[in-house]
Amino acid sequence: MKKVITYVVLPLIVLVLGYIIYTSIQEPVVFEKQRKYRETIAIERLKDIRTLQVAYKTKYNKFTGSLDSLIDFYNNGIITVVKQVGSLDDSLAVAQKRVFRDSIRIAVKDTLLKRPGFVIDSIAIIPLSGGQKIEMKAIIGKVSGVDVPLFEASIPFDILLKGLNRQLVVNLNSERVNTERYPGLRVGSIEAPNNNAGNWE
Repeated sequence: MKKVITYVVLPLIVLVLGYIIYTSIQEPVVFEKQRKYRETIAIERLKDIRTLQVAYKTKYNKFTGSLDSLIDFYNNGIITVVKQVGSLDDSLAVAQKRVFRDSIRIAVKDTLLKRPGFVIDSIAIIPLSGGQKIEMKAIIGKVSGVDVPLFEASIPFDILLKGLNRQLVVNLNSERVNTERYPGLRVGSIEAPNNNAGNWE
């Protein structure tokens, strides 16, 4: 009986304990790797939203709180682009009035976010979330008594990191809340103007 315990049971216990220790060490490593991967995709989408929002505001003097409106603006919108012909450094050309600005109207999708593999419909979706949408808000806020258009687009960690180690997600959220930061990724702010910055920047 002692031999069975020594040669069979004890090695099994050692193997199980070794596996438990290994996985407990590896879990945070796997979590960080997955978190960085998901955040990279999410940040790119938030930057794309910001790009379209800035163009939308240039045209309409306000931001939109609707992702569908932003997608429609990309697909069907027209923006005016001002192009300078000639150089202001060329004094002869300036004197001969050969330096001027020309306005051209161009489709938003022919100007913005022109990169391989870009799909406008994915801009609204939180990566690896099963189709859940990014939260977006837009308001006209008062800043020093002046009306200022503001927007924010947010992706909570609870949705972005769904399926990963729950305790590590809870710890991450708690750390953000304790330091008075949004528990997730966010671009812009409807509470205070921040030049449409992302909280990862």
